[in-house]
Amino acid sequence: MRVRIKAERCVGHAMCYLAAPEIFVLSDEDGRASVTVDVVPEEFQEAVRQAARSCPEEAVDIY
Repeated sequence: MRVRIKAERCVGHAMCYLAAPEIFVLSDEDGRASVTVDVVPEEFQEAVRQAARSCPEEAVDIY
């Protein structure tokens, strides 16, 4: 599983970070998220799915 943040949609709600802080990091400047890994380890995949479900802007893209 891979995940990315659609930068044009992310407004910094931080729901992804709350769901999976091992995978997402928030910008100190504007609070927008980015991903810290290329491939999501199996033990964090459900948390990433939860992050995608919880994002109000639908900015978390799992592929």
